Amino acid sequence: MEITISDRAAQRIEEIRTEQNVAKNTFLKIGVVSGGCSGLTYDLDFAGEVNPEPNDKVFELNGMKVFVDMRSFLYLAGTELDYTDGLEGQGFHFHNPNASRTCSCGESFSV
Repeated sequence: MEITISDRAAQRIEEIRTEQNVAKNTFLKIGVVSGGCSGLTYDLDFAGEVNPEPNDKVFELNGMKVFVDMRSFLYLAGTELDYTDGLEGQGFHFHNPNASRTCSCGESFSV
């Protein structure tokens, strides 16, 4: 199972990349870190220098170079990164089939 990025999320990432003057060949780093009220929090950032370990995942999604370390990938396999700007809030949302519990704000999860 792979990570996917919706068209809306890809469009917003490109807008942010342009606003912040981030080079086109810079990796989008998707990860998981400890924290939040449910134990794990999603991490999304641009990473200029990426030195993947043999098991890390590096791929291209929606025309973007994406890096996910293996530890994070174990939690994120099958996840879709989406972006919404509707009435319930604006921002990136992770639709993670591996999450058994999420906090009310949706920014942290547990498996």
